[in-house]
Amino acid sequence: MIWLVRHPPVALHWQNRCYGTSDMGLSREGARMATALVSQLVKLSPEIIIHSGRKRTRTIAERTARSLSVKTIVDHRWRERDFGSWEGRSWNAIYRETGNAMDGMLDDPNGYRPGGGETTTELVERAWDAWSDLPAGKDIAIIAHGGPIAAVLASRAKAPPRSLPDYIPKTATITNIG
Repeated sequence: MIWLVRHPPVALHWQNRCYGTSDMGLSREGARMATALVSQLVKLSPEIIIHSGRKRTRTIAERTARSLSVKTIVDHRWRERDFGSWEGRSWNAIYRETGNAMDGMLDDPNGYRPGGGETTTELVERAWDAWSDLPAGKDIAIIAHGGPIAAVLASRAKAPPRSLPDYIPKTATITNIG
């Protein structure tokens, strides 16, 4: 069994901002949700816990691992998309500056680099590589981000890059992959 876990909401200062690979903690509500996620994950009892290395995933992974006496594995391929110079800026400011250019993430998945960062194709390939390297026959919890989780779910469904937003799970959710 594999469980894909999207981290809870980030610190309030970062909400409504492009934060991709930036490393911030959780909001108070996110911390409360993290406690609930840890309890759920402990009940599922994964043998392996993988996380992206970012604070918003690491805390959940480490707390779950301590409760289960298992080790965590950091795999940076599960990190969120690299948004380059957009990192830390408000989405409104980015839109005012670029207009509909940000649609290029879906319209030109091979060539458009938001803020000079990572293309959608690069995100999908990175997440799929991480997925493909998972050991077979193990119960695994992966604490990650909306982008790579959506990339894996869309790839498994053979959906086009344009549909990636449809596969982004809500924060603080566990997606069960049988």
